[in-house]
Amino acid sequence: MTPPSAAQFIQIRANTEHVRRPRNIYSFSKCNDVIAMRINRLYFLIFVSLIVWAIFTYFLFLHKPANYHASEVTNIEEQLHKLETDVKQQYKENEKVYSYLLNIIQNKKNEVAKAEKTEIVGNPEENVILDQGNGQKKDVIPPPSFSHSNFQGPVILVIVFAYNRPSVSRCLNQLIKYRPSKEQFPIVVTQDGDHEETAQVIASYGNNVTHIRQPDKSDIQVPPKEKKFKGYFKIARHYGWALNETFFGMNFDAAIIVEDDLDVSPDFYEYFLGLYPILQQDHSLFCVSAWNDNGKTKLIDSSAADLLYRTDFFPGLGWMLLKRHWVDLSTKWPPSYWDDWIRRPEQRKERSCIRPEISRTRTFGKHGVSNGLFFEKHLKYIKLNERFVPFTKMDLTYLMKDNYDIKFVQHVYNSTVVTINDLKNGLIPHNQPVRIQYNTKDNYKLTAKAFGLMDDFKSGVPRTGYRGIISFFHNGRRVYLAPKDGWKQYDPTWS
Repeated sequence: MTPPSAAQFIQIRANTEHVRRPRNIYSFSKCNDVIAMRINRLYFLIFVSLIVWAIFTYFLFLHKPANYHASEVTNIEEQLHKLETDVKQQYKENEKVYSYLLNIIQNKKNEVAKAEKTEIVGNPEENVILDQGNGQKKDVIPPPSFSHSNFQGPVILVIVFAYNRPSVSRCLNQLIKYRPSKEQFPIVVTQDGDHEETAQVIASYGNNVTHIRQPDKSDIQVPPKEKKFKGYFKIARHYGWALNETFFGMNFDAAIIVEDDLDVSPDFYEYFLGLYPILQQDHSLFCVSAWNDNGKTKLIDSSAADLLYRTDFFPGLGWMLLKRHWVDLSTKWPPSYWDDWIRRPEQRKERSCIRPEISRTRTFGKHGVSNGLFFEKHLKYIKLNERFVPFTKMDLTYLMKDNYDIKFVQHVYNSTVVTINDLKNGLIPHNQPVRIQYNTKDNYKLTAKAFGLMDDFKSGVPRTGYRGIISFFHNGRRVYLAPKDGWKQYDPTWS
């Protein structure tokens, strides 16, 4: 065979390449299909693996068998309890730090306000301050300066709230008469409004008292439905300003708050001075009050002038407050109805007050913002103590919560349970204390009215109540109106 020529060889090679080219394209396409198939298979395996992993996780961690080990549950509960305890402890520590820092800030603000915003002009005795911001004169006395180191022992400010009653002299006469020491009990009268006759009466006491005036004379905007109660809004504004001046401006650690329509007993100062250490030491207390809401002559043991109680109901009407308590209250002081506001659970914080069997104050103010509410029916019958009791020489530690809760509660629930009829009809054969039990709000009010007790509630707390227990006297016998044993907490709906 004759070998192909060069031209023929080239032609044959070209034909051969033409035949191969489709085969190479086909092979490449087939390879792509294989790769795609393998990728799809990989995706499928991944998907199946995820499903298997999810099922395994569910049964391992989420699906607990019915017979889950009690020991593991107990261990978790213990850890949760420990965490709760730690959080509460940290909260208490944070609260202390917060109160301390707030006090420092408030003092700094007062110093800056005095140094930069005001200057005394004219005769200082005219009690006029010029506000540099607008050049207007304000009827206000700058916070007076008191020396707290001249007297050995606690120095407690007596702050008297006045408005338009010249009869404030009746209150001031008694406060000055019974005051054991001017240095230990300085008296400041804080006046709201511009009633000149009242101002002149206060000024007549000279250096026996210090007179300050609430500077904000602007009108108060109140909700339309509460226009007739505007007086309560002004009172709250006055209290907030004056207590800020007391604790932050004049820097007192304790104050006794007195209204201008109160009579005081001969041992008024001795009462507060004796209880001052208890209030300082027992943080389950937030005030000492001189008032007994059920202090009518027929409801008290007139021979027990030294008898004192704890109460969960804030009594007011002559009461002692510490600076540490005001630091907390001042940051959220309400625009009105301040006394009922203090009685709310978020302010009270399960703390109590001390109150006497026989009141150390009595109100003679029939007319005021309450228009004589309760006065004719109740307040004018409150008995004022007349016997001096040396509280500062007595051991009053029985009022500390840990002591009181054990002995008082035990004493109450060891007493015999009786009915209203048996007690009123004298059918009880002994003279020992007795107990009347109540289970509902209506049951309580029925019993209270039967004996002439105050029957209302504030945030679920009855007047003078402690752990729901009200102590009173009836025909020479001690009676306890009390809930069933095992009381836990007050019901705010009982209001």
